[in-house]
Amino acid sequence: MKPPKSIGMFRPFENLKMLLKNQSSVPKRDDCVSPEILSESQDDPDTDLDMFKKAMADVKKISRGNCLEKIPTKKTPSRFQNTTEAEILMRLENLVKHGTGFVVADTPEYMEGSGRDVNPEITKRLHRGDFSVQGHIDLHGLNVGDAHQAFEAFLRQSIAMGKRVVLIIHGRGLSSPAEPILKTKVYEWLTSGPWRKWVMAFSSARWCDGGAGATYVLLRQRPFSKRFSKIWKTNE
Repeated sequence: MKPPKSIGMFRPFENLKMLLKNQSSVPKRDDCVSPEILSESQDDPDTDLDMFKKAMADVKKISRGNCLEKIPTKKTPSRFQNTTEAEILMRLENLVKHGTGFVVADTPEYMEGSGRDVNPEITKRLHRGDFSVQGHIDLHGLNVGDAHQAFEAFLRQSIAMGKRVVLIIHGRGLSSPAEPILKTKVYEWLTSGPWRKWVMAFSSARWCDGGAGATYVLLRQRPFSKRFSKIWKTNE
């Protein structure tokens, strides 16, 4: 008589013997392949190497003499190499040698002025060099008194000869402890006193003519005769 099964007990291996007994009846992997497919695989003994040799059977070896050691590449012209750096260096070279690219009007040292009812475009054209310089004077090395006398004599002679554009070289005054002395005085002489009636416009010169150390002056053909308290529109 078998003992009664315990109620509520877990027996995971209870049917293990039956499963092992039935395992012999499970077909193996080779038994699942049909005889036709198995026979075809046994009749085709080609490996990957054999198939590669067959594919390369008609390939002919290239003679070494017809081979190029290196594939030539088209060189980029030197003028196109490092275009940005080359352009910057070229501009710096032109700036140092010829002053190309340097605009005095963009610096704090620039000064200009124009007479009453004068088109502002005249001053721009004067600075741009659109008018030919017909005379010049260099005040370097002179004290204020001597420079003033030379300045007046020069303008008097220029007006008498009918000159319209003159250049006054006064220096930048960088060695002055405060502000440029002669440059400041030239500005005062052009904007006050009797000469203001003869001066149509003035501006700092271009780099090639002395830059901020020189001033273009455009003279009138005849003095401005209208009475007014202040005729100058100036900036520095």
